[in-house]
Amino acid sequence: MRRRSSVLGAILAIAACAAAADQPIRVACIGDSITYGAGVAGRETNCYPAVLGRLLGEKYEVRNFGVNGATLLRKGDNPYWKLAAFTQATEWQPNIVTIKLGTNDSKPQNWKHKAEFADDLRAMVKHFAELPSKPAIWLCLPVPVYATKWGINEATVKGEIIPIIQKVAEERKLRTIDLHAALSGHAAMFPDKIHPNIQGAARIAEALAKALAGKQGGD
Repeated sequence: MRRRSSVLGAILAIAACAAAADQPIRVACIGDSITYGAGVAGRETNCYPAVLGRLLGEKYEVRNFGVNGATLLRKGDNPYWKLAAFTQATEWQPNIVTIKLGTNDSKPQNWKHKAEFADDLRAMVKHFAELPSKPAIWLCLPVPVYATKWGINEATVKGEIIPIIQKVAEERKLRTIDLHAALSGHAAMFPDKIHPNIQGAARIAEALAKALAGKQGGD
């Protein structure tokens, strides 16, 4: 209850500051190809960050900082840390940050560095938390993997990566948004078994919108 109250208090403070400055609340969606919208028809308007922006309304500005193949692991094959999107998200000075990384980290060539996943996640949280804009941060639990592909696999995502994200969230008193639960049982929304379609992206956006509004979606 204390963590929920502190998070809601942070959001109210952000909203008050934005209103005082007559500016929208800036929401940065950090992530991989699922955030980017790979496989979503009409990606620019139907990826989940775009849908989230419409759901939240004109008081918010949501930007998509997802990159295909991105990993949270610094030693991964495409570390988010080294990508232009990371720099762009940082320079934008968001008021809210949602981090949805981990799916690509499950690939064997990346997960061999699994001992560093928790520390890399802590470092990313610290990086954004220390921005001058002092954003509220949500950690997203990855969506289900409906078939092993490109090395991405459900056993690692559900059995290892999600528990680590939950542990770090607990340590840092951050809320999580359980996209794994939200998209479980919806294999039809994943045509290639990894990436959601328009309906899946909308479902992700709805889960994020409810969480950011303080209605549900986290620990």
